[in-house]
Amino acid sequence: MTSPTESDAAAVAREQFDRCRPYLAGLNGSPGLAEWLFLPERVIKVVLPVERDNGDVETFLGYRVQHSRIRGPGKGGIRFYPSVDEDEVTALATWMTWKCALVDIPFGGAKGGVACDPSTLSPAEKRRITRRFIAELGKTIGPNSDIPAPDLYTDSQTMAWVYDTYAMMHPGENALPVVTGKPLDLGGIAGRDTATAQGALYATQHFLEIGGKPGLQELSGLDVAVQGYGNAGRNAAHLFHEAGARIVAVSDTRGGAYDPNGLDLNAVDTLKDTTGTVLGLDGAKELDHREVLEVPCDILIPAAIENQITSENADRIQARVVVEAANGPTTPIADDILNAKGSAVIPDILANAGGVIVSYFEWVQNLEHTQTDPGDVQTRLRTKMHRATEQVVATRAALIEAFDTYAADWKERTGTDLRHPDLRTAAYVVAVGRCLRAAEQRGIWP
Repeated sequence: MTSPTESDAAAVAREQFDRCRPYLAGLNGSPGLAEWLFLPERVIKVVLPVERDNGDVETFLGYRVQHSRIRGPGKGGIRFYPSVDEDEVTALATWMTWKCALVDIPFGGAKGGVACDPSTLSPAEKRRITRRFIAELGKTIGPNSDIPAPDLYTDSQTMAWVYDTYAMMHPGENALPVVTGKPLDLGGIAGRDTATAQGALYATQHFLEIGGKPGLQELSGLDVAVQGYGNAGRNAAHLFHEAGARIVAVSDTRGGAYDPNGLDLNAVDTLKDTTGTVLGLDGAKELDHREVLEVPCDILIPAAIENQITSENADRIQARVVVEAANGPTTPIADDILNAKGSAVIPDILANAGGVIVSYFEWVQNLEHTQTDPGDVQTRLRTKMHRATEQVVATRAALIEAFDTYAADWKERTGTDLRHPDLRTAAYVVAVGRCLRAAEQRGIWP
């Protein structure tokens, strides 16, 4: 059975942060500094009365958490989903801080969401919720303070409403940089809609190229399973297939499809677009939406929501490499199980960073009133993902080489044994280390 703490995204985020602390001397001697880096700067909760199409008024709860602006303005998506609450949004904002630091873009972490069921909302209702949410956030967001983006069940149209609402509230200002992921005609950037999946592909390819998983050198011929057939998962399936991999399983919230000989993605897309699910694909074995995680494959891409790989199912994961296109899909206990089995986990703050990287490019072009060539976007994205992947792999190797020294110091100070570092811990050492240095260089105000 899953541990209660595994279903708590905030507890997972805390455990992941604490696991990197033994390797960062600047945090070990200053508990107060560690708390400052980990705790959110600001938590905003708003009540949104919205008129439904039938004239009824329904009240929704909205949240925006600004976790850290030590390295720059807050950056993070807005999601519309029933499970949205303060703890979830806080964890997501925390992960955004480390993600931006890991890929070295000048943002801190933020996140927002509205607790609602998008499947029950008409486009007009979704528009009214979006506008009311942005109006309630007021001056807490802005091009130089906190910049939203798309997330779960929001898209470029939602971001167009965010932009328009903010622009109406701030006449005479350049409002384009207040939000990224906008339509191209409203200052958006080519490639933003596929950037999360594209970044995951670049990270995976380079991870294999530089020997991150012995025995696997390239994607060609590998079997891939994808959990979650939304924006990230669907695009990842196609991009990994185009790179030579065979997509053997996909799933969405209603179920999945599995064929060890490979799925016809065109047929999957047609079924998804016409029925709203991939369940029922001709010639494929039907799966529960979480069973897709356990099929035989070389690479597993969890691209749905948090807490999908836990102590309950981690020992049944057969993938040799897990590429976290979703935020927080693997719990710390599951990390330990996968690491002991020899499965490599390319962590979320690396694997799905493509979206925020291209959002950064969009923000810059909006500030400068310029446009970016699509080829330049891909070249710069690839460079960022390759560099971050190399840093994570190299950092893990360095931590392993010096592990005995770290372990002895940790044992002396705490009386407990130190875990061997995995790729996630290495990524956190890089990311949290950058935030730590920025905090030390800036000092404590006043």
